[in-house]
Amino acid sequence: MIDEDSKDNEEAALTVRALYIIGPDKTSSCLCSTPLLLAGTSSDEILRVIDSLQLTTRLKVVVTPANWTPGTKVMILPHVKDEDLPKLFPKGVEKISMPSGITYVRTTTDY
Repeated sequence: MIDEDSKDNEEAALTVRALYIIGPDKTSSCLCSTPLLLAGTSSDEILRVIDSLQLTTRLKVVVTPANWTPGTKVMILPHVKDEDLPKLFPKGVEKISMPSGITYVRTTTDY
């Protein structure tokens, strides 16, 4: 890809590294672009994103937090009922109380 702002300037036109990850439903799951001279793209980060996308596609009741890595806690979506938790996550769930008294943040490593 070529940077849109400098595409017509031969001296300044630089490529932009682009990564597109297409999900099994044929939609874009992740789009990353990095200007050539500004920053690199970490292969570990790309693999982490792919692991996260595969997990959340397979197990549609969890999301991964920022900097998540396989084996660490995932968050359980709020619409999942408490009575369904033992069936979905037999090894347990951590419930985090909020100042409001409502417990809607739930995490697990059982995936």
